[in-house]
Amino acid sequence: MMKRIVTLLLLLPSAAFANTDFGNPQLGKVKVPSCVFCHGSDGTASNPTYQNLKGQNAQYQFQSMKDYQDGHRQGPLAEMMQAQLSRLNDQDLKDIAAYFASQD
Repeated sequence: MMKRIVTLLLLLPSAAFANTDFGNPQLGKVKVPSCVFCHGSDGTASNPTYQNLKGQNAQYQFQSMKDYQDGHRQGPLAEMMQAQLSRLNDQDLKDIAAYFASQD
């Protein structure tokens, strides 16, 4: 029985597991409604003073959001970002980061 399970797991595409390690882009797309006002629906900001998120490394984006949440990032928009991210948990942040990282 165990051998069958292992065989089945080996037959599944590796991409099926890739999103579970660091966020799910499909779930992230659902969780970005307030992000798109500044960063654009695909992560391309319309205002040059806002960061483009499209295609950026997911782990970097996650850590940046955590730093805003924890008050470790400073600057004119830090308080606004902290407020926007305050209701999101780590999995939400990973999903959002995976979504923007997957945009190309």
